[in-house]
Amino acid sequence: MPIHDWGGADAGVFHDFHQAWTIGIIDALNHGGLPPDCFAMAAKFAGAVIPEVDPYTAKANSIAIKHRLGEVVAVIEIISPGNKSNQYALRSLVEKFRELPGGGVNLLVVDLFRPSRRDPQGIHKAIWDEILDEPFELPAGKPLTVAAYVDGEIKRAYVEPVAVGDKLPGLPIFLDARTYVPAPLETTYQTTWAKCPEPVREVVENPAA
Repeated sequence: MPIHDWGGADAGVFHDFHQAWTIGIIDALNHGGLPPDCFAMAAKFAGAVIPEVDPYTAKANSIAIKHRLGEVVAVIEIISPGNKSNQYALRSLVEKFRELPGGGVNLLVVDLFRPSRRDPQGIHKAIWDEILDEPFELPAGKPLTVAAYVDGEIKRAYVEPVAVGDKLPGLPIFLDARTYVPAPLETTYQTTWAKCPEPVREVVENPAA
């Protein structure tokens, strides 16, 4: 199932898909996608207090992967349009992420929205600039981003630029610096999309109709 163009959809439409997709990813991880000593659950992580952009951004869940002893070892974040709608929202998002790598937590970020003037090279560049000073430029025709980050003595990023019409890559979800599982993004995206009501699918596939 190719990635859809969510840029023309109402924020509430994507929020509904976002929440259902989040649960689909959690279910896939908890039913064979993770080792038995880990589990996934919906979670929220505190960021800076920002002016409210839309009523959905604050409601969106992240996915936390926890060890059975309770510590969070990885976080999966699906970016919402409100996360990049103004400088305060983007800054809050980046600051939240900055607290994760370096604190024993690995990160997977999925951004299905084109760069804005606040993140002209995509969300990865905005995040990575806070961690390491390395050049990065999105390739032509690949404006969307899936990126996996590994915490450790040497911080690493695995970045897969994608475009509308592409399939989602199964980048690794790192549980520690050496252990990872593939992210079940494509299969869960397909399943979630198949369950969307027909009017919702029409809005996404034909935004000008």
